[in-house]
Amino acid sequence: MTSFNIDVNGRSRSVTIERLRPGRFRVVVDGHAEFVDAERIGDFGVSLLFPEAGHESGAVQLAPTASPGERLAVWRGATVPVVSNGRRGGFGSGGAGGRPHGEQKVAAPMPGRIVRVLVAEGDLVEARQPVVVIEAMKMENELRSPVAGRVREVSATTGASVEAGRVLVVIE
Repeated sequence: MTSFNIDVNGRSRSVTIERLRPGRFRVVVDGHAEFVDAERIGDFGVSLLFPEAGHESGAVQLAPTASPGERLAVWRGATVPVVSNGRRGGFGSGGAGGRPHGEQKVAAPMPGRIVRVLVAEGDLVEARQPVVVIEAMKMENELRSPVAGRVREVSATTGASVEAGRVLVVIE
């Protein structure tokens, strides 16, 4: 059994996951339990089925960001940041104080096409400021700076196709 806390779109949740058998889990979120059938799809996708509940089933993409402990969750056209505190089996913590240190890279969370580049080399950016807009799965996703700093490198080009994990902006 794994327990951790996550922040979903700024709201804190307590989560416990118990593996019942391969592909079948009991998930408790803030004291409310659901049974979930989950199967990995590619590098970042997870198919979720809720066989005993009235919830919609579907696929969610959980793409890494440059910030330790953070993922971008894409579900039915909505993209929200999900941050784990890193306790037992979480995504990992951001170290002391949970803040990233040193050079930070903003990478494409999934394959897509660059729609807009919002910064240039030498620009000063704030933490969480949008730096690139990428279109993937017929939706536009803003990729944000994980820290305040100066843009050291921009390798994103408007109109270019990118693969998942490709570094688009480096911030120091």
